[in-house]
Amino acid sequence: MIVSIDTRQITDLLSFHKLFAKTFGFFSGYGNNMDALTDCMSGLDDRSDVRLSEIGCAVGEVVVLNLEHVADFSMHQELIFQEFLACVAFVNWRRIERGEEAILALSYYK
Repeated sequence: MIVSIDTRQITDLLSFHKLFAKTFGFFSGYGNNMDALTDCMSGLDDRSDVRLSEIGCAVGEVVVLNLEHVADFSMHQELIFQEFLACVAFVNWRRIERGEEAILALSYYK
């Protein structure tokens, strides 16, 4: 599954979280912080009754996050970009530590 993110819509941390919440259809109680993002992204293949997002994938499938216009985003919102990269890495690390498959891949041209 490929999910495209237009990073031109990110002007600050709140707009970053709103964009991800809208794109993934996060649940209404999404906390607009990196911990909440990590939790929601970690469970994209969750098949329980309590889903954290509308977008999901099959167990073992990878979600490719295609970041569009990342050169400007990484330059103008460098801290958010770095925190996001760390979040993606942590999501995959945590899943591997639990014996699960990595779930996120990044695609972008800088």
